[in-house]
Amino acid sequence: MHHFTRPAGRRPWRAAAPLALFFGLLAPARAQQAPTTVRLLPEDAARGLNGPQHNFDFLAPGQADDRYQTAGFFGQKLRPYLAGNEAALAHLNEYRRQKTLFLTDRLLAVGAFGLYGQQILGNGERQYFNGTQQVAIGVFAASVLATAFVNRNTNRHLIRAVEAYNAGLAHRGAWPRLRPAAVGLNLAPAGQPLLALRWALH
Repeated sequence: MHHFTRPAGRRPWRAAAPLALFFGLLAPARAQQAPTTVRLLPEDAARGLNGPQHNFDFLAPGQADDRYQTAGFFGQKLRPYLAGNEAALAHLNEYRRQKTLFLTDRLLAVGAFGLYGQQILGNGERQYFNGTQQVAIGVFAASVLATAFVNRNTNRHLIRAVEAYNAGLAHRGAWPRLRPAAVGLNLAPAGQPLLALRWALH
């Protein structure tokens, strides 16, 4: 009487095949979802102390090099991309505070200048240095001086926000570099399937 014997190693293949398929599909999927950096327009990234105060332009994560967009006066259009990075958002909040002070100083300067001009013919005859005009001149001068101090580090806050965000991505990206470059199955000498992992050295 003959007994049918199941070939050795056939059942483990059935359990291991879905596992190999899972790892094989997971690696490309995770690679496609890998985060990319926020990139500033090169001229904007090079702004130093006391640099120009016009809006920054940036590339959102994953965008092509011709898809620059403005960050907005307060950097508000950049904020959604930095969400989740506390250090980056803290720098962006400092940038918004500095821009608010800059805007306030400009309004004060314009208001003081307008008040001075109003007083020139305010009493029916030309006056250039009455009491009200002296106050207006003082406010205007203080505003101009304050603006110089405000503008000194304003740009650096937004640049540091982007740098902090990108540094956070680099830190989180250490694990993907440990991910196997290839996943497969090999047969052991005894006929049992083994999961094979291969890493690419860079």
